[in-house]
Parts: sequence; structure tokens; C-alpha cells
Amino acid sequence: MTPLIVAAVLTAALTHAAWNAIAHGIKDQVLAFTLVGGGGALVALAMAPFAPLPHGRAWPYLVASVLIHLAYQYLLMQSFRLGEFGQVYPIARGIAPLAVTVLAAVFVGERPGPWQTAGVLVASTGLGGVALWGMRGRRPNWPALAAAVGTGLTIASYTVVDGVGVRDSGTPLGYIAWLLIGQGLVIPAFALAARRGELLAQLRPVALRGLLGGVLSIGAYGLVLWAQTRAPLAPVAALRETSIIAGAAIGTLFFKERFGRPRIVAAVIVVTGIGLMLHAG
Repeated sequence: MTPLIVAAVLTAALTHAAWNAIAHGIKDQVLAFTLVGGGGALVALAMAPFAPLPHGRAWPYLVASVLIHLAYQYLLMQSFRLGEFGQVYPIARGIAPLAVTVLAAVFVGERPGPWQTAGVLVASTGLGGVALWGMRGRRPNWPALAAAVGTGLTIASYTVVDGVGVRDSGTPLGYIAWLLIGQGLVIPAFALAARRGELLAQLRPVALRGLLGGVLSIGAYGLVLWAQTRAPLAPVAALRETSIIAGAAIGTLFFKERFGRPRIVAAVIVVTGIGLMLHAG
């Protein structure tokens, strides 16, 4: 984990929190993800002619990743529709580092050492604190929590699949271009079929915000894929999840959700856990 890789993943974390906040802020989630996915696909279509085609052995991973990303987008839409951004976002992102560590050990042979294991456990504790603080004094919103947990598991799945696929592709730029083309056109096609003549009028008021979210989503995941070609999957995944701190702050500043001292303490715990994992690298 060189300083350049750390800087790239931290930038991806902030950018990821920003595009998720944009998507959450558009109340009609079908419109939000039509614009995010469509915007990302348009940029990817422009990039694809200038990038080499991924090697043949990477295409099964690309197809699997497209399917997992579609499940991820559906679950993310449901979690945003049902719950508060400052709660469901940390849960969804917080499950991923622990799950990635397990999946990478089982399927990729990247087995964590003692420092990395301790870092994952400490970071997961802090992530849980960030999420659970929002539940204090109220009944759990079980549908929102279930959608957020499912989102986190799909994040872990596509992280490992893409980590292997992008290494086999020979071209991180080409891999992300074709990944975003594959997944980015599905929700817009569904929205067009379901809403027909009404879609353009519904998109117009939120078009700029949504398309900006699509561009940010490409930048965020492109940086992560590049980092995964140069560092083990688990530390990259853990460092990327510093986005939950940005997400909780965005929830407070823009959506008037509570932050409070417990979330500050939890954020410090997360940073401590990530420091342990980076020490391992």
C-alpha cells in the first residue's frame, strides 16, 4: 500500500460517498439509478474505443460482475428508499471489508495476517457503531437493515470478482469501461420500458445531478480497480470504506440526520482499524 495507492483509494472513498448521496437525494430511485447508470455507461462508451479489449480470460469475471452489480443496485435502491442515508450507507459499506477478507482468503488465497485480522475486526466494530447509533431510541427498520446487509454482501462479492478479473484483463481502463457498459444500460432500459413517454419529463428536473453521480461513480470505482491491480484486495476494501465517515457527515450536513459524539468515536475506531490493516501491508 504505497502512498499513491492510499491516496487513490481515499479519493475513491470520498467520491463514492458523494455519488451515493446524490442518488439518495433523488427521491425516485428508479430515476436516480437510471441517470447514474446511464451517465456512467455514456462515459464508458466514450472511453472504450481508446482502451484495449480485456483479455479473454477476464470476460467470465466481467459477466459475473455485471450480474452482481445489478443485484447490488437493486438492493441499494431499496435501502435508500426504506432507510436513512447516514444509517444504511455505513451498514452496507461496513459489512464489505470483513466479507472481502473471508472471500479473498477462500477464493484468491490472500490470507490475512494477525495485524490485518485485528484491523478488520476493529474497523468492523467502529462501522457497526456508526450504523447502530442511528437506531438509538427507536424500533429497528428491519426491511431497510435487510436491504443494507444484502447490499454489503453484494459489494464484497463484486469486489473479489473484479479484483481477480481486472488482474486477468491486462487493462484496468478497458475492464471498467466494459463493466459499466454492461451494467449501466440495464436500469435505463427498464425505466424506458416501464415509463415510456413519461420518462424524459420525469428525468429533466434531476438530470444534471444524476449524470454527475454517474461520472463520479466511474471515477470512484476506476480508482479502486486500479488499486486492486497493485495491492491485496482486503486492505484496499478496508481503506475504501472510510467512505462511511464521509457518508455519515454528508447525512448530517445535507439530510439533517444525527451524527453526535458516539459516531465520532466510532469513526476514530474505524480509522484505527484501517491503520492496523495498512500496517500489515
